[in-house]
Amino acid sequence: MDHIGKAGWRALAASWLGWMFDGYETYALVLVMALAVRQLLPPERLPRASVYMGGLLAVTLLGSGLGLGAEWGPGTAIVAEFWPPSSRGRAASALHAAIGVGFMLASGIWLLLNPLGPSSWRYMFVIGILPAFLVLYVRRSVHDPDLWVAANRRRREARERLEMGVVSQEDRELAQFTITHVLSDPELRRRVGLLLLMSLSTVVGWWSVSTWIPQYAAQLATNAGQRSQHWASLAGLTYNAGNIAGYLVLGWLADTFGRKPTIWLYYLGALGLSLSFFLLVHDMRALLLMAAANGFFTSGQYAWMTIYLPELFPTRVRGSAMCLVFDGSRSIAAFGPLMAGWLISSFGGIGTAAAMMSLVYVVGLVVTPFAGPETKGKPLPA
Repeated sequence: MDHIGKAGWRALAASWLGWMFDGYETYALVLVMALAVRQLLPPERLPRASVYMGGLLAVTLLGSGLGLGAEWGPGTAIVAEFWPPSSRGRAASALHAAIGVGFMLASGIWLLLNPLGPSSWRYMFVIGILPAFLVLYVRRSVHDPDLWVAANRRRREARERLEMGVVSQEDRELAQFTITHVLSDPELRRRVGLLLLMSLSTVVGWWSVSTWIPQYAAQLATNAGQRSQHWASLAGLTYNAGNIAGYLVLGWLADTFGRKPTIWLYYLGALGLSLSFFLLVHDMRALLLMAAANGFFTSGQYAWMTIYLPELFPTRVRGSAMCLVFDGSRSIAAFGPLMAGWLISSFGGIGTAAAMMSLVYVVGLVVTPFAGPETKGKPLPA
C-alpha cells in the first residue's frame, strides 16, 4: 500500500465528521419533528399540526439537503486528491459510511432520549451540535491538496494572461466557469449525462426501498397481529446496519476487483433483493434479514459516487462535475415522496409499488459499462 501521510488522514477525519454530523441532523429532524411541532404550537392550532409539520419538515429538510450536498462535493474531492490510488476506494467508502453512522446514532440516541419527556427533542439537537465544534477544530489542520493548488494556479495565471490581451484557446478553457466548461466539452458532457442516469438509478431506487421498507414491515406486522411500530423500527435499524456494511465492502471490492464490476454487482444485488423483499417475504424474521441485505446493496451502492466520480474528471472541474451528478439526481428524485401516494394507489399496495420502482436499477445495469473508463489503481486526472 502506498504511503498515506498525516494530511490524508486529517482530510478523511474532517470530511467524515462533517458528513456524519449532516446524517445525524437530517435523521434527527425526521425523528423529532412531530413532537417538536405539537409542543411549540398553541393549543388552538393543534388540530392543524399535520399541516404545519409537513411544511416545516419540507423547509428544514431542504436546508439540511442543501448542506449535505454542499458538504459532499468538496469533502469527497479533498479525500480523493490526498489518498493514493491503491487505497482510495476504501478511504472513500469509509467517508460515505459516515452518513450511515449519523443515521444510526440519531436512531440510538432518540431511543434513549424519547422517554425523557416533551423537551427530549431539544436534547437531540444540543447533542447534534457537539460534532460541529469538533469538525471546526479538525479542519484547522487540513490544507488544500497539491493537485488543486496547481490547478488553481494555472487558472489564475490564465486569467491574468487574458486580462493582458494574450489570448489562447487553452487559457480560455482554463478561465471558463467550471459548470460551463463541463457542459460545453463534448466528452465531459456525455460522461456527465451517463453518470447522471446511473446516479438517478441509485437515488430513485434507494428512495423507493428505504422509504417503504418500514411501512411494508408495519403492514406485515399488523396482518400478523403484532406491534406494527416495533417491527417498523426494527426493519429501519437493520436496513441502516446493512447499508454501513455495504459502503465499506464496496470500497474493498472496488480496490480489489475494479470500480465498474463492483458497481454493476451492486445494481444487480439491489434489483434482485428488492423484488424478492417486496414480492416474496411474508415471515417477520426473514423480513429483518432481507432488510439488512437490502440496505447493503440499495443504500451501500451510494458509495460508488464517492469512489468513482472524482476519478473521471480533471482537477479544475472535479468538484463541480461531481456535484452536478450527485446533486442533480437528488434534486430530480426529491419529487418521489410527492408521488408516493399515487404510486401506491396505482399499483394496488406498497409491495407492488416498491417492486415496480426497483426496476429502475435496470438503468444502472445497462449504463455502467459505457459511463467511463475503469480507474482502479490509476492516478487522478490532473
